[in-house]
Amino acid sequence: MRAVIIGNGDIRNYEYIKSRLNDDDFIVCADGGIRHTKHLGVKADVAVGDFDSSEKCDDITTYVYPTQKDYTDGEIAIDYALRNGYSEILLIGMTGSRLDHTFTNIFQLVKDERITLIDDDNEIYLLKSSQTFKGKKGKTLSIIPVYGDLKGVSANGLFYPLSCDTLYFGQGRGNSNIITEDICTVSVKSGIGLIFINDGQ
Repeated sequence: MRAVIIGNGDIRNYEYIKSRLNDDDFIVCADGGIRHTKHLGVKADVAVGDFDSSEKCDDITTYVYPTQKDYTDGEIAIDYALRNGYSEILLIGMTGSRLDHTFTNIFQLVKDERITLIDDDNEIYLLKSSQTFKGKKGKTLSIIPVYGDLKGVSANGLFYPLSCDTLYFGQGRGNSNIITEDICTVSVKSGIGLIFINDGQ
């Protein structure tokens, strides 16, 4: 079963994000993320946070945390899903004008390969070993090292070949590749990176 974490970030295209949801998703709202549920046509199963951005709802299971704490509401929601053993975790409403929160939320993917983040324009995945993508031919794929260098990078189904290559932290050599096949696989022997898939606009 999949858990969907809804944060208090920006969602412009509710119809698109709604199309990525499943009827049996378990919905966890991180504080102000509750504002998105009406537009998405979903009901939260759980709400967590300090509720400085929203009011608590009496008909939702709620876990209240102090305002002065060491973790963001998004982190608390993700940890809740990880503790409860969901097979997949999808993050939405986790990017926006607050770049500090956006970066923190993106880096949450490093916790577990079960976590994926999407917004109106991007899909973001963790790369620690191998990732395979289906049905994304024509989209732009970028590989970004986030914890040291990525060594032994290889891929098939991409326009620009990557074979036994190294992508160095802080350099953009892995940016803006193009998926050319219906099935695309990216692998790495060591290091931690993120894969961004978008339309390349």
